[in-house]
Amino acid sequence: MTWGTELWDQFENLDKHTQWGIDFLERYAKFVKERLEIEQTYAKQLRNLVKKYCPKRSKDDEPRFSSCMSFYSILNELNDYAGQREVVAEEMGHNVYGELMRYSQDLKSERKHHLQEGRKAQQYLDQCWKHMDNSKKKFERECKEAEKSQISYDRLDNDINATKSEVEKAKSQLYLRTHSADESKNEYAAQLQNFNGEQWKHFNVAIPQIFKNLQDMDERRTVKLGETYRSFADVERRVVPIISKCLEGMVTAAKAVDQRKDSAIVVESFKSGFEPPGDFPFEDYSQNLSRTGSDNTISTPKNEGGVKPDPKHSISKAAKNKLWLFGKKPKSPPSSPPPSPKFASDPIAFCLSEMRTVKPRIASFRGLKRGVRLRAPSLEDFSHLPPEQRRKRLQARIDELSKELQKEVDQRDALNKMKDVYEKNPQMGDPQSLQPKISETMCNMEKLRSEIHKNESWLSEVEGKVSTRGDRRPSADVNHHTPHGRESPEGSYTDDPSKEHRSPPHQPDPRQAHQPDEFDDEFDDDDPLPVLGHCKALYSFDGQNEGTLLMKEDDVLYIIEEDKGDGWTRARTQSGEEGYVPTSYVEIAMEKNSKGAVTYI
Repeated sequence: MTWGTELWDQFENLDKHTQWGIDFLERYAKFVKERLEIEQTYAKQLRNLVKKYCPKRSKDDEPRFSSCMSFYSILNELNDYAGQREVVAEEMGHNVYGELMRYSQDLKSERKHHLQEGRKAQQYLDQCWKHMDNSKKKFERECKEAEKSQISYDRLDNDINATKSEVEKAKSQLYLRTHSADESKNEYAAQLQNFNGEQWKHFNVAIPQIFKNLQDMDERRTVKLGETYRSFADVERRVVPIISKCLEGMVTAAKAVDQRKDSAIVVESFKSGFEPPGDFPFEDYSQNLSRTGSDNTISTPKNEGGVKPDPKHSISKAAKNKLWLFGKKPKSPPSSPPPSPKFASDPIAFCLSEMRTVKPRIASFRGLKRGVRLRAPSLEDFSHLPPEQRRKRLQARIDELSKELQKEVDQRDALNKMKDVYEKNPQMGDPQSLQPKISETMCNMEKLRSEIHKNESWLSEVEGKVSTRGDRRPSADVNHHTPHGRESPEGSYTDDPSKEHRSPPHQPDPRQAHQPDEFDDEFDDDDPLPVLGHCKALYSFDGQNEGTLLMKEDDVLYIIEEDKGDGWTRARTQSGEEGYVPTSYVEIAMEKNSKGAVTYI
């Protein structure tokens, strides 16, 4: 069934129907647009959710627990899932919505063209009908005039009183009217024949062809809608396998949660290396009481030979050095401890010894006044940490320093190769221009090697003592109870006298403002630090910040403390003034044996 034969007289209805079809197509396009906007909003919200719960710390600070790693894997999979929703929205926009809007414009143009052709054909048929109708009316008028002339002629011809001239005139008029009627008749017949031919062409050729074009256009629109319906579903179906992989990744991450592994990580992270405290020995304070034979109380046997117990050994050394649970010593009943034998024998020496041990603790009040956290005198060797944690931190620092040293070695090799190229081809550059950089690299290498050696010595110390750590106090306790001069560089105790060496006291960062306080004058050390080497100023430095040292180019200074990695070196001028200078501003030459260096008092 075709529109041209069945709907030959429904031009207006077909006009409305084709317009409705285009409107419906645009309505579906609007639906697709709103759907892709929902997908875009959903993907954006998913990405914001992932960003909100992703860790903002560095990888070194991230927890290594399997539950945390699985959650981060789920976040990554959800981020990929959001990406697939964006793909759905993008393909819907290009393959469905964009295609529908372009096709809608083409349909509008095609429909307008077909309707214009139909209206032109109808106008031409109407014009033919008007010509035929005019000729018909003219023929009718001429026939009526001819009839009137015939009646007038017959009347005069039968009238005996009419003159011959009147009769001839009426006859001539009748002839003219008859001739005009014949011509109108012929014209009317021709116009009628032409109209009938054009009308047949209109309803059997032109209109069927136009309606057939409209029918084809509407059918193509229907087919296009079906294709876009399928494309709408295919866009979603193409991402289903990837979404399934994302969901499978989430399931895999959930299966990767291992409670035993997480427990082992907790042990590895917080293990101190100390041994649990042992039993406390019984301390009998009734030994010195004189008891009579009549006492019915149970008494402890007296020491043979009348030897009095030594109060220093009333509690064993191992018991004193135990690590108390939760880092706090249990409260004991208030009692007056006996005076120390040292204090009883030599009170002045005892007071001086106590002042030496109290001084580092009082110095910490400076940091308290400045608003910084109260901590151990120095944390460079991590002596404030338990042995196991200290070993891990030292090993991590050694690995980091080794990587930096390898970078410096690679840079030195590259600079040497470039220098060789410049020496062979002077036109490419001046070899001497690379010498400062090579010297700086060599200096950095020496510093890194020194730092690695120092940390390795601390590491070997920790690894050698980890087995006997349970018989000693933590380093924080030893700092207040060990004799002066038997401490490691950062205040941790060592049993080997050959390893004794003195390190510079902990210094604040010279880049921070140093506020004077009432403790500075009372507890400052009067002994100057030993000279470790000398340096030559490559550039001038104003030394405006407190704690820094003013120097001019080519000045020679004495080094009393090496760079600790913050870019500052502590130096002393010829006049004895001390302060910090930028390490990159000076050329350093260290002494082979700094213990015998001359100090300035």
